[in-house]
Amino acid sequence: MFNISQGIDGIKLGDNRSIAQSLTCVENELAGSEELLMQLVPNPNTKVVGITGPPGAGKSSLLNALLKLLVSQQKRVAILSIDPSSPFNFGALLGDRVRMADFYLHPSVFIRSVASRGSLGGLNAKVIEMVDVLKASLFDYVFIETVGVGQSEVEIAGIADTTIVVMVPEAGDEIQVLKAGIMEIADIFVVNKSDRSNADQFAQNLIYLAHTKMNEWEIPVIKSIATQDVGIAELIEKIEAHQHVIQQFSDRKIHLLVDKTFQLIQQKKMRNVVKQDLFQAILNQVKENCFNIYQFVQTYI
Repeated sequence: MFNISQGIDGIKLGDNRSIAQSLTCVENELAGSEELLMQLVPNPNTKVVGITGPPGAGKSSLLNALLKLLVSQQKRVAILSIDPSSPFNFGALLGDRVRMADFYLHPSVFIRSVASRGSLGGLNAKVIEMVDVLKASLFDYVFIETVGVGQSEVEIAGIADTTIVVMVPEAGDEIQVLKAGIMEIADIFVVNKSDRSNADQFAQNLIYLAHTKMNEWEIPVIKSIATQDVGIAELIEKIEAHQHVIQQFSDRKIHLLVDKTFQLIQQKKMRNVVKQDLFQAILNQVKENCFNIYQFVQTYI
């Protein structure tokens, strides 16, 4: 039986076992999870950074390179890596246990792979709570790596303080870039695998796009080769600079809190809606040849 008080104490001390147990408790809504969440005190110095982008852009390689440099700077880093789930059984191959094997036993690094469990936003339904557990510990950085499902992945912007969109030169020409909805959430663009052809032109297209969105923060475009640690130091500098800027604009914090609160209220309202029950109820009506999805929804709610 997980002891909530001991879990809270362990989180505050940066004990990885307590953090892991607390994440399991929260993710699976085990007994005491609500009490644990209500007792969390976030570390104001923890930077929450989202890394998103299309599959194959090299998000995990970029994270590996970031880990290498941050650990050398004596930073404590947590990674919450979301892996895609099967739409049928919600199982997932939690591949980051393989991709980040070099850091799994490092005392300054905590890595947790979780399944998206069918979430359309490239995250996990309990990611807000899990990030808050990590923010209550001694980490300097918390990175969230999303599934890479495409334009529906914008949920990350409502959870991370800084959102990095990772692209590759093959992603397309300027017109395609401008049409991509995922581009709207970027605080920092990274053109990874920039040793490939057309990287310079693609980066210039992104710079043009970034300048059309200028506000208090001028969105940087960084060219990187993650496997060779190229551009990684510059990326950390830009993350730090963005974190400094958003501290000066309280409206951004309030908007983030509104987004998080909205998602939590949605979860609470949907708690009693179980997919297996929906399946059986719909199956029964379909068998009777009387199924109308709109009538069904109105009756079900």
